Amino acid sequence: MSFAAPELLVLLALVPLAAAAHVVHDGMRDRRAASWAAPALLPNMVSRPPAWRRHLPFTLMLLGVSLLLVGFARPKTHRTVKDNQATVVVVLDVSGSMAAVDARPNRLAQAQAVAEALVRALPKGYRMAVITFSDHSDVVAPPSSDLTRVRGAIAAAHTGPQGTALAAAVFHAVQVARTVPELKSGKKPPAAIVVVSDGGITAGRVSVQQAASRAANAKVPVYTVLVGTPSGIVHQPLKGGFNEQIEVPAQPVALQFLSRHTGGRYFEAPQSFTTRAVYHRLGSRTGTRRATYEITAAAAGGGIAFMLAGVGLSGLWFRRLV
Repeated sequence: MSFAAPELLVLLALVPLAAAAHVVHDGMRDRRAASWAAPALLPNMVSRPPAWRRHLPFTLMLLGVSLLLVGFARPKTHRTVKDNQATVVVVLDVSGSMAAVDARPNRLAQAQAVAEALVRALPKGYRMAVITFSDHSDVVAPPSSDLTRVRGAIAAAHTGPQGTALAAAVFHAVQVARTVPELKSGKKPPAAIVVVSDGGITAGRVSVQQAASRAANAKVPVYTVLVGTPSGIVHQPLKGGFNEQIEVPAQPVALQFLSRHTGGRYFEAPQSFTTRAVYHRLGSRTGTRRATYEITAAAAGGGIAFMLAGVGLSGLWFRRLV
């Protein structure tokens, strides 16, 4: 324990002086009573309360005053608490195949629902970032606790080119997670990546093996959620008013590889995804820090309680306040 104003503790020296004055005052009562009658006759004239009863109210008062004086010095206590800081990077697939309607209303809408569930369940103190990708990846919301901005980035996601640079997006997500400032301990806050995609890699210069190795070395687990079915189809307009049907089956292999080799977890559908799988493990990796709490209110409250108890007992037993 420490004090913000330790110099005020010198006032505690008044407490033993008050105790000594009380003892002297109590002895003077006996001498005043002896001037009215012989001490041997006093027990026959009035009942004398036990010594503990005569001194208890004043003792409680002194304890209360002592606690109040300690409160004036603003006591502080130090405890080790959990340093609730971590980063979650949501990676959303916005390639052309995500417009397929084999997942109602479409694949992208289901991916956005998964991301929104992560936002709603985000523990206090955590940061979240959002990356969208098709044939390239973009950081649409850098790591932040500003959930309004995060939600806006998720809602604004829309499908684009057909290319799917899945591995490059995961590699990029690891870099984003590592940009978060270090803790006071000098370590980076733990991070996790959640990829929501229909799978497959058709673009980018990074292989799935390279992306998995980068995440594993950085100790950033990758959780993957597959959206879509093997029978997905998208319609692409052509000149002359015609539409071309393109088969875009969901491909889980790359997603399974990423989660398996980084310590994450693979979910075969948005309906099977649970935010607890991400946040429970991430929370177990957060560190600790020394926190300081001022306990002035507790000391003052205890002092007042003791003083009221002393006053109450004195009034009940002796019809006086002290």
